[in-house]
Amino acid sequence: MSTPRTTQSYDAEIAIVRENIRQLMEQAAASSGAANEDLLADRIAAQEARLAALQQQMDGARGADEGGKSRT
Repeated sequence: MSTPRTTQSYDAEIAIVRENIRQLMEQAAASSGAANEDLLADRIAAQEARLAALQQQMDGARGADEGGKSRT
């Protein structure tokens, strides 16, 4: 059985993915050529998808930690 992830582990991975996106955006701004732009756009999209998935997982973990109670 796997150990449940902590909010801190999600936060750490989210910070890494956000830094990756920041670096890729800088590379995209500095690059020229359609091939480079397409590659960087694909890499940025992949990182943004990973970020969204992590945030969704973390939200689900928070909900489980709260015993399924909704926040209102």
